Amino acid sequence: MITDCSHAAKLTASIALLGAASLGYLVAAHTTTKSKYCPVTGASICSNDEGGDEENKEATVSNARPKGSSVGSFDGKARKYLVGGNWKCNGTVESATALVKILNEAGPIPANVEVVVGVPAVHIGLVLSMLRDDIEVAAQNCGSNDKCGAYTGEVCASQLVDMGVTWVILGHSERREGFDMAGEDSELVAKKTKVAVDAGLKVQFCIGEKKEEREAGITMDVCSSQLAPLAKVLSEEDWAKISIAYEPVWAIGTGLTATPEMAQETHKDVRGWVAENVSAAVAEKVQIQYGGSMKGANVEGLLSQPDIDGGLIGGASLKADFVNCINGAP
Repeated sequence: MITDCSHAAKLTASIALLGAASLGYLVAAHTTTKSKYCPVTGASICSNDEGGDEENKEATVSNARPKGSSVGSFDGKARKYLVGGNWKCNGTVESATALVKILNEAGPIPANVEVVVGVPAVHIGLVLSMLRDDIEVAAQNCGSNDKCGAYTGEVCASQLVDMGVTWVILGHSERREGFDMAGEDSELVAKKTKVAVDAGLKVQFCIGEKKEEREAGITMDVCSSQLAPLAKVLSEEDWAKISIAYEPVWAIGTGLTATPEMAQETHKDVRGWVAENVSAAVAEKVQIQYGGSMKGANVEGLLSQPDIDGGLIGGASLKADFVNCINGAP
C-alpha cells in the first residue's frame, strides 16, 4: 500500500506508460491520506468513514462512473442475453479511452441484455475509472493460485475482485492453443475457473472445435472433453456464475461464421450435455454465447436462435459496431 502521497507523485514519471487516468485510479484506490484528491491526477478520492482516526483511514476512489440507462423491460423468466467484448491484446490508453467514449454515448441498453467488456490487464484501471456503470469489466485471464504470493507475472482472482472486476474470460482457444508457450489444458482451465468463482468472479468459459474436428464430425466430443473437467470441480450453485462461450475455432478472426442453424445445433447439444451431466435446472438457466466472428451484420440471425444467448465478440468489440451487437437482441 502507498502511504506517502508525495512519494506516489514522484513515481509518476517511471510508470507514465500506464497513462494518467489509469495511474490516478490505482494510486487513489490504494493511498492512505487526509487529502481529498489524488496527488497525481487531482481526481477526487474519499475515505471509508467520516469520523475516527484520520491517519488510519483508507481512501478509495469515488464511485463516479457515469450512470447507464436501459430501455424496454425484462420479465425475469427467460435468460438474458450476454454480449461480451474481448479486446484481446489490443489498444493503447488513447484507443481504450476512445472505446469507452463510444460505449458511454451508445444510449440505453436493452433491459434483456447484459454487457461486459474483456479489457487488457494494463487498461483495467483506466476503463473502470471511466466506463458507464451498467457495463461490467472482465479480465482476460487469471492465475490458478487462490491466494496472492510468489507467482511472478500472474494476476490472482482476488486481486481482480479487489479492483472492481466482476468477470474473467477463461479457456479461450488462443490460450488453450498457446502462443510461443505451452497451451492450457482443460484441467488447468477448470481449476482456474473454480478459483475465480470462489473468489467472487463470474466466468465466460470458452469451448470449441477446430476446422478439422468439425469436418471429422467430432464437434461435441471436443466440447464435452473441455466441459467435463469443469463439471467435476463446480457445485451446482457455482454454475450461477458461469456462462459458456462456444467458439468454433475456425471462425475466430477468419471472417468465417457458422450459419445461425449450425451454431444453434451445437448450442442445443451443449445445453443437452449440461442437462445430462450437471442438471436440467442449470441447463435451463446457463447462458451460452456464440463466439465466432459475431458482428452487427449477423447478430440478429444468430440471436434469434433459441439456444444462443449472446456473443463473445472479438474484432467488432473494438469498433462502434459493438453497439449494433448490443442492440441486436430480439
